[in-house]
Amino acid sequence: MTTIYLSHPECLNHDPGGGYPESPDRLMKITARLKDPEFDALIRKPAPKADLAQLARVHEIQYVQKTLASITKSTIVKVDADTRLSPQSKDALLRAAGSTCAAVDSIMAGEAHNAFCAVRPPGHHASSDKSMGFCFFNNIAVGAAHARAVHGLERVAIMDFDVHHGNGTQNIFRADPTVFFASTHQWMLFPKTGAAGEVGVGNVLNIPLPNGTKGDHFRRVFADQVVPALDKFAPQMMFISAGFDAHIADNVSGLKLVDGDFNWATRELMAVAARHAESRVVSVLEGGYN
Repeated sequence: MTTIYLSHPECLNHDPGGGYPESPDRLMKITARLKDPEFDALIRKPAPKADLAQLARVHEIQYVQKTLASITKSTIVKVDADTRLSPQSKDALLRAAGSTCAAVDSIMAGEAHNAFCAVRPPGHHASSDKSMGFCFFNNIAVGAAHARAVHGLERVAIMDFDVHHGNGTQNIFRADPTVFFASTHQWMLFPKTGAAGEVGVGNVLNIPLPNGTKGDHFRRVFADQVVPALDKFAPQMMFISAGFDAHIADNVSGLKLVDGDFNWATRELMAVAARHAESRVVSVLEGGYN
């Protein structure tokens, strides 16, 4: 099964400053690791910049323009306590969002079965008109909307296993029955949303996990709730908000997942895609800070 790897050096230029967990070092480590010979089969493509039309499918155009205009040439701009723009953030933001559209296009063209977008800043906390939690444009939402608008897919699904609830993604699609959103996340961690009772129009599944959750419980709820819900929805493309901050070695949370749990969950999602979506999967980096 072939995989496209989309990234770009300009994603390293978004630099919120020293001591900030969402740092360029995250992507540097991924880039270095994927240069190993075992990954030679990856089809490597540069992440293109998203255009305004792609962003405007999920974001208010005034918000997009304001965000880009607020970037200065010399100083870091603090949007809130957790979210900062640096002088070279613009191209990083645009390439992070553009990567998902390019991934969708490549998969739909038959160039590969699936894709991984190793980009930053992450996106799943960004709503249609608000930045928060390190996120400015909702990369995975941009890609999902692109799949619907450009390729005519009638049902797309997003699974978010970041330790934090993807509140921005949920807000964007909560009234859209053509997009199914599922999330496993620590309760009540930032942003303190994602209660089980938040169900959208029947297209949202939230599974809050208690502090200290280990892989056995995570796998059980994933198999018992997430997979059956996805099978019932029968998506034509599967998107993964791939955050790895639920890992036991990541100190931003209290969950205790290990490498094998993320491997297992991704394979389960790939199996769903094989049953319903001709194996089409777009995975996008979200959190993960160790």
